[in-house]
Amino acid sequence: MDEAHRETLPAMRAGAAALTEQVRDADGPADRGRRSFLLGAGGVGAAFVLAACSSGKGSSSSSAPTDLESPAVAAKAETYTGDLRIVALAVALENQAVGAYKATLAAAKAGKLGTVPPAVASFVTKAMAQHTDHAQAWNAVLTNAGKPAITNVPLSNQAQVTAALGKAKNVGEVAALALQLEDQAAETYLFATSNVKSQGAIETAATIAPVEAMHAAILHFVLGQYPVPDSFLPVNKAAKTSLLTV
Repeated sequence: MDEAHRETLPAMRAGAAALTEQVRDADGPADRGRRSFLLGAGGVGAAFVLAACSSGKGSSSSSAPTDLESPAVAAKAETYTGDLRIVALAVALENQAVGAYKATLAAAKAGKLGTVPPAVASFVTKAMAQHTDHAQAWNAVLTNAGKPAITNVPLSNQAQVTAALGKAKNVGEVAALALQLEDQAAETYLFATSNVKSQGAIETAATIAPVEAMHAAILHFVLGQYPVPDSFLPVNKAAKTSLLTV
């Protein structure tokens, strides 16, 4: 898994660099509109509850989510707009995963999760490092465009995720939550690849999505489920930009 991740890094960084140049070249609202991500108009925020271990039963449909953001959400003042708004969402999702895995390691060291197999601890460490790489790549796009980097988790569901982690009593419960985070990230990137106009963004998302899907496959295995439950990766759990609080 880690070797496959490392192989994606050059393409991921090249795509991020291309996206940065495209953002810099935008001259006005018309250009931003042509290049804007469509993801902000769709996607479904995952419901983070530990009892939901049914990721393996997800639909194999690849159709785009249908719920739209309300005019009130779309009209509010935002620090990140156009292409940069979806970049901000990507950073926030990556930071959320990093925080979840970090909390898992801390809980394991404190003995709160019972017996943790060494292979699981190794996976958590590797996955956390890979999500950190992804966040750094997306943050580079933000800072190069003159926007502040996102170092926290500005998502409206973060309190739910934190609360769920705090209630976890064993590896299975933590794995179920982590699987929801990985599914959401992978499906968000997949949805982006077919619904954005920025070539750099497409390339970056396309190199990250398979890594997130590999994380999900391993978590399915940890939970005793078939690692690849769907013939085609669905997008019904893809996040939408209304989750952002910045």
